[in-house]
Amino acid sequence: MRSSPLGGDLDEIIERSRDDLAALRGSRFFISGGTGFVGKWLLEALLRANDRLDLRLMATVLTRSPEAFKANAPRLAAAGEIAVVRGDARRFTKEDGHYDVVIHAATASAEAQERDPAFILETIVESGRNVLELAARSGQIPVLFTSSGAIYGRMPDEMERFPESYTGAPDPLDRNSAYAEGKRVGELQCALYARDGTFEPKIARLFAFVGPYLPLDANFAAGNFIRDALKGGPIEISGDGTAIRSYLYAGDMVVWLLAVLLRGKPLRPYNVGSEIAVKVKDLAEEVAAATSPRPTVRVMRTRAGSDRYVPDTKRAREELGLNERISRPEALRRTLSFYRAIGL
Repeated sequence: MRSSPLGGDLDEIIERSRDDLAALRGSRFFISGGTGFVGKWLLEALLRANDRLDLRLMATVLTRSPEAFKANAPRLAAAGEIAVVRGDARRFTKEDGHYDVVIHAATASAEAQERDPAFILETIVESGRNVLELAARSGQIPVLFTSSGAIYGRMPDEMERFPESYTGAPDPLDRNSAYAEGKRVGELQCALYARDGTFEPKIARLFAFVGPYLPLDANFAAGNFIRDALKGGPIEISGDGTAIRSYLYAGDMVVWLLAVLLRGKPLRPYNVGSEIAVKVKDLAEEVAAATSPRPTVRVMRTRAGSDRYVPDTKRAREELGLNERISRPEALRRTLSFYRAIGL
């Protein structure tokens, strides 16, 4: 059995997703975005499934920088079942061959959203076209597109959670809507490319997560708080702390994504996230409480009002039998332990 810093998390995934994984036996995957947070967790799960269930799964991972992937995930990059291919998901044209499963998880960074919104829109739209054309050439195969809860736009004050049936949208004249609008186009692309029934696109609308591999230096509150805590504090909240979010543990996320991929209905989106809401300031206090010695929490500025970003997951629960197993305090503890173990 190959060792992994994720340890028992992977064994939990295998036990919960055993039937879904078994249905993939012998499959050849194409994964865009395989070097990111979601991609690394999927690759870890596939490797553990090979070890535990002898599934003989293979994965081709497209990345702009194989060198960077080998540097920050050397164990994954060295696995014999994973072929790392240099390329840009917006422009690759030579990645031919038959695949049994396509997972499109590529996007652009949060920093790119702020620096160059046009770039992030182009990245999502062009990569979507390329990956779906690749999938179409492979025949009637399962395809997973990782969309985002951002497509719903701002949550109305009277709404507690976003259901998949909500038809609100981001402001198209706000340059900060580039990521959300790109994901909306990505879902439309799935419908357009599936019109002749050659493959079955499944759509997962991702919300917020916490867990190992979560970037600590990007625009993610949970990651930023964990980074501050590991440095000894203070944990800094850029706003007033009243924004409301929810966080699904990455191990749960993988179980949910596999279920959507294998058992979800084509072109029927599923929210993937936690329904358990928390104020950002309370999240910071929870991170502090999980850290020893306990760092202080500092609210950086005061502003009026708050915003809410929480999914309704009734569809995933009732249609796919999914649930949230790992509590937020336990998720934070595991994430902190992971980063301490690798020396951060």
